[in-house]
Amino acid sequence: MTPFDLIEPRSLHEAVGLLDTEDPAVRPIAGGTALVQMMKTGVFKPTRLVSLRRVEDKFSRVETDGGSLRIGALTPLSGIEHSAEVRSRAPALLPALLTLSNVRVRNVATLGGHLAHADPHMDLPPLLMAMGARIGVAGPAGNRTLTVDELFKGYYETSLARNELIAEVTIPPQAGRQSAYLKCTTRSADDWPALGVAVSLQMDGPAVKTADIVISAATEKPTRLAATQKTVAGARLDQTTLGRAGEAAAAEAQTIDDVRGSAAYKRELVRVYVVRALQRAIANGAGRA
Repeated sequence: MTPFDLIEPRSLHEAVGLLDTEDPAVRPIAGGTALVQMMKTGVFKPTRLVSLRRVEDKFSRVETDGGSLRIGALTPLSGIEHSAEVRSRAPALLPALLTLSNVRVRNVATLGGHLAHADPHMDLPPLLMAMGARIGVAGPAGNRTLTVDELFKGYYETSLARNELIAEVTIPPQAGRQSAYLKCTTRSADDWPALGVAVSLQMDGPAVKTADIVISAATEKPTRLAATQKTVAGARLDQTTLGRAGEAAAAEAQTIDDVRGSAAYKRELVRVYVVRALQRAIANGAGRA
C-alpha cells in the first residue's frame, strides 16, 4: 500500500468536514472490508482516510422509533443479525444476513458501508428497498433523506456527494407486510449471488393489495420491477398469477453478463426466482399467522 494519512474524528459532523469534494483520494472508512481490499490490490490509493470508528455511539445502535426501526449506519452487520428489535420488527432481514458473506466479515462490515459501496451483488439493498426503508444522509449543508431507490445510480455509483455520509437507515412499520429474500449463488451459499430477489407484499385477504419486487446482482444496480409489481397487485397468487409474474419479470429485467453467468442465464433465473420469492413471502406470512 502507498502511505496515507489516517484521521479519527469524534463526531459525524467533524468527519463530514474532513471529506473533500475535489479529491477522490480522500475517503471515509468504517469496517473497511471492501476498501482495504481495494487498497491492497492497488485499485484505490488514498491520500487520506477519515475513520468513523470513534464517532458517536448512537450511529452504532439499533433502536425503535414508534413503530419504525432505526439502524445506525455504523452498526456491524452481525449487530443487526443478533438484534432483538430486528427480530421482532423486521424479521425478513435475518435469513438474508445468515448467508451474507461469512461471520468474520459480518462482525466488521457496517450497514452504511454495505450501502455506500454500491456493489450490485450486495444482499441487503434489494430487501431494504422492497421494505420501504429510507436513508438518512449527513452533509455540510445539513441532513437529507433518500429512499433506497434514490441512493443507487449505477454500477458502484450512488447519489452521495463526496462530502456526504450515510448516518442511519429507517425501516417503516412492517405490520401487515410479508417479505422474503432469495439469492442464487454459483458456489457456496454465502458467495456473491448471481441473482438476488426481494419481495414484500401487503395482503388483502387471499389477494395481494400491493407488491414490491426488487432484483439485484443480475443487474447494474438494485432494480425495482414496476411492471411485474402491477401484474401481481390485486390478484390471488395462484399458479396462473405466479406464472404471469415470472414471465413479466424475465421480460422486464435488464440483466448483464459477468463471471457469474450470461445475461440470458440470469434472465432465466429471474423467471424462476421471482416466483419462488413470492411463494416464500406468502409462506412467511402463513408462518406468523
